[in-house]
Amino acid sequence: MQQRHRWVAFGLAVVVAVGAHVLTAQQGDPQPMSFFITSEGLGDGANLGGLEGADAHCQSLAAAAGRGDSTWRAYLSTQGPNAVNARDRIGSGPWYAHGGRRRIATDLTVLHGDTLELARVGISFGKGIALTENGDQVGGLGDRPNQHDILTGTMPDGRAYTDGDDHTCSNWTSNSEDGSAQVGHHDKQGGPNGSWNSAHPSRGCSQDNLVATGGAGLFYCFAID
Repeated sequence: MQQRHRWVAFGLAVVVAVGAHVLTAQQGDPQPMSFFITSEGLGDGANLGGLEGADAHCQSLAAAAGRGDSTWRAYLSTQGPNAVNARDRIGSGPWYAHGGRRRIATDLTVLHGDTLELARVGISFGKGIALTENGDQVGGLGDRPNQHDILTGTMPDGRAYTDGDDHTCSNWTSNSEDGSAQVGHHDKQGGPNGSWNSAHPSRGCSQDNLVATGGAGLFYCFAID
């Protein structure tokens, strides 16, 4: 009986040791933060000062959080003759959220689910993963306030819209009641599809419009180096 107990104890010790090793292997060493949601918008609705103003906001917030040594870009598309695709602005990955242990995606194809297999797997997004530069959660579906609408102006594949409608609030220069901006849901909840980058259009471009839709004028920032 004692011999049996010794073997059981030994087996449990092996299981615990292996489990700890696997957990350590999965976690790995923390990586520098290379992705965040802006902790605050610019306060003027979807008027971000164009891509330049949005990029500057990303850079400023990153610097305040101790990551100003990298170059940061806003995940935003623009429309028109000189259209810019959000996916072409953010480097090649991989990208890690605040804390460096939560990997958002390994590369652009995974981030956008470019293949059916990748689309089924999905990327690492959610209220507890897609954090601000300070490591804080942004309110999602069911929270008060709900601020899960994240400005993107992009289609699900990360590219700009090519139709005649406004999906970027005049390329991020308008705060009017007219126009619209395509938004994603950082918590991947609600809307017609729960997409992180292309869930639905806003009801206008003003700050009040964005709040009424379930947002706050926040957007995604990625480090490109």
